[in-house]
Amino acid sequence: MDVRARLVPKSEERPRREAAEAPEAETTVTLPAATAAPAPPHRLVSLDAFRGLTILGMLLVNNVALDTRTPAHLVHAPWNEGVHFADLVFPWFLLIVGVALPYAAASFRRKGLPLRTYVAKVLGRGITLYLLGCLLTSSIARQPLLGLDVLQLIALAYCAGALLYELPLKARLGAAAALLVGHWAVIRFLPIPGIGAGAFTEDQNAIAYLNAAYLQAWGAKGLLSVIPTTAMVLIGTGLGDLLRNDSWGVARKVGGLAAAGLALTAGGWLWSLDLPYNKPVWTASYILLCAGLGTLTLAAFYGTIDALRWRGWAFPLVVFGSNAIVAYVAPILVKIHVLQEWVWSAADGTPRTVQQALLEACTDHFGRGRGGWIYTAGYILCWWLVLLVLYRRKLFLRV
Repeated sequence: MDVRARLVPKSEERPRREAAEAPEAETTVTLPAATAAPAPPHRLVSLDAFRGLTILGMLLVNNVALDTRTPAHLVHAPWNEGVHFADLVFPWFLLIVGVALPYAAASFRRKGLPLRTYVAKVLGRGITLYLLGCLLTSSIARQPLLGLDVLQLIALAYCAGALLYELPLKARLGAAAALLVGHWAVIRFLPIPGIGAGAFTEDQNAIAYLNAAYLQAWGAKGLLSVIPTTAMVLIGTGLGDLLRNDSWGVARKVGGLAAAGLALTAGGWLWSLDLPYNKPVWTASYILLCAGLGTLTLAAFYGTIDALRWRGWAFPLVVFGSNAIVAYVAPILVKIHVLQEWVWSAADGTPRTVQQALLEACTDHFGRGRGGWIYTAGYILCWWLVLLVLYRRKLFLRV
């Protein structure tokens, strides 16, 4: 698979907010102290469950073993051809990072530490998460790499969003809008040498041109994606503020989340009429659509889990969501360095990796389609059991 700061308390300008501990380690950030004594911390279980859903989606998409039988929604949509479930997972995690920031802010505020400590913690966590991403990227490539991938992008968007969280809500949402409009304007109006402005094909678009011309040589290809992903984190902070506003009842919060989700989804659809949904370059329409669908999902989770207290069904997701870094990083490293590197000989003497041997055992006994599902589900279940042990022992990785 993680801020709201003010130099002067503004309790007279904002309703009192319920204090809560940070829902996830990698999104935990700290802030200066508030003058009022906070209420005892609690977990927002719906956010843990929503995070768990995204982790489960990542594990499913990363480990599906069905070849041509893979359902379309478990692979990323082709260029400019809509949004599949696989395309929702990463932006939803970014949205969750934003939602968690106000809770992390309250946690830090209770400690009474200065603003410089908050900044140092944000940067320290961002650097740690970035380096962890480099470890995964290097493991996959089997050589040292410092490029941008999932965790690196989360680290940069988190740092930007966390530092901007000092701004008031309207300013943050305005910044998110400005980032999306600016990113859209680059794609629409930046001239590409020999082509002109407005081209948006997989090989010819302004983002690809800037990556190739200026960023790739520095190992920073994809850096422009920090612009729209930061906007996603900032949108999430607005949702977190809504959930922490104790002047609103639970019914009003559910309604507010649902209304925000519908508005964001509609905004994404309208923007897609000009610039299509597109994950590789994180178009504004794609960001708003994913934010909208994620907000609607969070509304459903909050309404059933935290408002109605129907929590039993969500426990498997909470286990995934409570240790998101382990749930994301460990399966990748084990797959790369154990399943794909350890080799044994089959009965006929043919060498097989552990992954090949397990997959062949499943498909030989159950058929190609069913066996592939059993392999994928078995791998995910094994990791859920590992995470369950950590959960029961209250062991959570802190980044």
